[in-house]
Amino acid sequence: MLDLLKKRRSIRKFKKTKVEKEKIDALVKAALLSPSSRSIRPWEFIVVTEEMLIGDLSKSKEHGSSFLKDAPLAIVVLGDESKSDVWVEDTSIASVLIQMMAESMDLGSCWIQIRGRKHNAETTAEAYIKKVLDIPEEIKIESIIAIGYPDEEKPSYVEEDLPYEKVFFNIYKES
Repeated sequence: MLDLLKKRRSIRKFKKTKVEKEKIDALVKAALLSPSSRSIRPWEFIVVTEEMLIGDLSKSKEHGSSFLKDAPLAIVVLGDESKSDVWVEDTSIASVLIQMMAESMDLGSCWIQIRGRKHNAETTAEAYIKKVLDIPEEIKIESIIAIGYPDEEKPSYVEEDLPYEKVFFNIYKES
């Protein structure tokens, strides 16, 4: 697992190669296996493979979502806040597990934050996506995970560079 965590980097450039159905199925299973508080499972997912819809989703935010247009796959991570007061945490866990599963299959991924972000001065990213994907008003959107075969290489994290100064034992102690 540590090797996988060191290797995983945010990938924003993707090859045109489609993600195989078996890999999409595995990503969905990973999402559905993600833990949630009291096993309430307030998350839902929209798997988007249609190029036109991915292009529309790439316009979700003022900044930071345009690279999605070149990804062959996007998974929109939704949460039902009426089911759980910790839907944000539960959908975040699911988002990370989707990314780790992608990495384990040699796919690249990048989290696109949606909750709390703007599409433009008048519209939230969430409202824009709800219109594009016909999502009910009561459902919230946490993130979009862009997925595909990487068309860029990034070096793995190096253990010696980890910020160990951010770790404390037993009590918080400034250095």
